[in-house]
Parts: sequence; C-alpha cells; structure tokens
Amino acid sequence: MLRALVRKETIELLRDPITLGVAVLLPLLLLFIFGYGISMDVEDVPIAVYDQDRTPHSERLVEAFVQSGYFRLQRNLWSPRDVDAALDGGEATVVVVIPPQFSRMLAAGREAPVQLLVDGSFSPTALIVSNYLAAVVNRFSTELAERRLAELGLAPPPPLQLETRVWYNAPMKTVNYIVPGLFAVLLMAFPPMLTALAIVRERERGTIEQIYVSPVRPAMFILGKIIPYAGIAFAEMLLVLAVGTFWFEIPFRGSLALLLGASLLYVFVTVGLGVAVSTVARTQVAAVFLSLVGTLMPSFLFSGFLFPIATMPYVMQLYTYAFPTRYFNDISRDLFLKGVGIEYLWGNLALLALYAVVLFGAASLTLKKKVAR
Repeated sequence: MLRALVRKETIELLRDPITLGVAVLLPLLLLFIFGYGISMDVEDVPIAVYDQDRTPHSERLVEAFVQSGYFRLQRNLWSPRDVDAALDGGEATVVVVIPPQFSRMLAAGREAPVQLLVDGSFSPTALIVSNYLAAVVNRFSTELAERRLAELGLAPPPPLQLETRVWYNAPMKTVNYIVPGLFAVLLMAFPPMLTALAIVRERERGTIEQIYVSPVRPAMFILGKIIPYAGIAFAEMLLVLAVGTFWFEIPFRGSLALLLGASLLYVFVTVGLGVAVSTVARTQVAAVFLSLVGTLMPSFLFSGFLFPIATMPYVMQLYTYAFPTRYFNDISRDLFLKGVGIEYLWGNLALLALYAVVLFGAASLTLKKKVAR
C-alpha cells in the first residue's frame, strides 16, 4: 500500500515541471545570490582625507592607512563642507581629519589628535572598520616612538610578541560561514511549501476525500506524501552541497556520512512542517503564505544564520529553540568548519528526531479526526 502511494505521488510530481524547477533551480539561484551577495569581509574601504597639516608626518599617516591593504584613498578634502558631502553622499566610508598642528605636536612630544569619522549606517561593518582604523593608528604611533628613540640613541623596549591563530576559519572569509548555514535555510525554504501545496491541491480538487473513505491509514497516507518530497529535498541538499563545496571551495572537515544522515533527518522535519501547514491552509495561496511566514522567515532570523543567537535578548534566545533550523545550522557549520564528531552533535540530532516524530504524530492525529468525521 505504501509503495503504491509513493509511486502515485512520484508520478504526479514528475508530471509537474514547475514544481521540479522550483525544487532544483531556485535553491541554486539563492545559493549564488547569498554566497556572493552577503559578505562582512572588510577590504578596499574608501576613505577621504581632510589634511589640515600638509606635512610629511601627516602624509606618512595617510600612507599607513593605504598600505594596510584595507583602505583605498578615494579623495582629498579641502573644507568641513567636503567632509559632510563625502559621508552624506556615500563617497567615502571613513573620513580622516588631521588637525593643522599635527606635526608640531608630534615634534614637541605631545599627543596629536586625529579624528576618524566612520559611516555607521551598517553597524557590523562600521565596527570592523573602526577596529582596523585603531590598529593602523596604534602601529603608526609605535613606529613613530621607535624612530624617536633611535634618534636619541636609545633602544626601544622589547615589544610584546603576540601570536594570534584563528581556528576553524583561518582566512576569516564570510563565505565559509554563510554557505554552510545556507543549507539549513534553503531546505527550510522549499520542501515545506511544495509538500503543503501538494496536499492542499488534492483538497481543492476533492481527490483527498477518496483517501478519507479508503482503508488507507492516516500514517500511511502521510508517509506516502512525505517520502517523494523528502527524496526531492534530499537530492536538492546533495546538489547544494556539491556546488557549495566545489564552486565556493568551502572547506569540509567533518564526516560526510554524518552530514548526510543529519540532512536526511532534517529533510523529514521540513516536509513534516509542510504537512502541518497543509492542515491549516485551505487554499494554495494560503499554503504558500503560511510556508514562507512560518518557516522561511524564522529560519533567517532565529537560526543563527545571519545573527549570532548569543547576541539576542534572553527571551529571543529561548524562542529560537522552537525552530529546527537552529539545530541543523549548528550541525552543518560544526561539521564543515570544526570537523566535530557525533559526541558533540547528538543533542541537536536528538532534538531534530523529536521534532520529526512530533510533527508526524500530530499530522496523523489530525488526519485521523477528519477521517472519523
């Protein structure tokens, strides 16, 4: 009986090229859009300089910013009005303001103020840029002090030897962080919607009434609906995994078998959510809307995909536990970047399994009540 239901649903699915196109092409399209479009890497930041000193010292400071590799000199400014125009018009992200007595203050051994005006419209980038600016200024100050001591014939004090090693994402590339998280988001985007549409479509056509009067058990009917779409979703996962690994060259350090097993479990959760949506929606339009609002949007906001959960208010952190995307997002990133084993992931895997069982049981009970009517 189950084989017949799966075969029927698979034939209907294969006869619908639009559904297959949505399942295959749109995830790839979103993968490329997010893979290339979302980046928090800071490089080639345009800066403008309002140098009121115009001395070799001030020119050396500007050169220090450019030679750092993070900043690009966009233009020189000549008045305070130019400063406002450069930031207001988006021509520069940073404006360096050097006072007129800059070199004299340095020569007298006094502190020489330098003003750094940063465009804070996008706060994450502004924070990173501010840290880079501070590092350049500190390095310039250190070199200036060493040069002065050398002129006086004094040896500079031994510097601190700082060794910094970045684990898991040594190049600190945003794409290495974004793409593994996209697997969880993309699988939450389309499988629930397609599953919900398939069931609601049968309800609109009236063919689902045949199931109600047939000897097919509710659990069997739901499995017959879920398995074909779970197969499509799993194939979608393999395709996205291949493109993300080979095209974007994302390092993978974990167990491929563990990732595929976790993906299969997560796939059944996503299509189970589609079944849950179908029990509420009465039209295909409503099914699409509920799928997007109830699954896709929370997966962006409350999974840790874009915003670290630890930075959210405590109440919102508790709220994130209601969404399975959070669990698979952690699994995917930990396997890709850290290469951890099941001893670190079993908690998230258990919660995904519990989620799948609860969804399947709730959908079976809902359908059973409708059959009883």
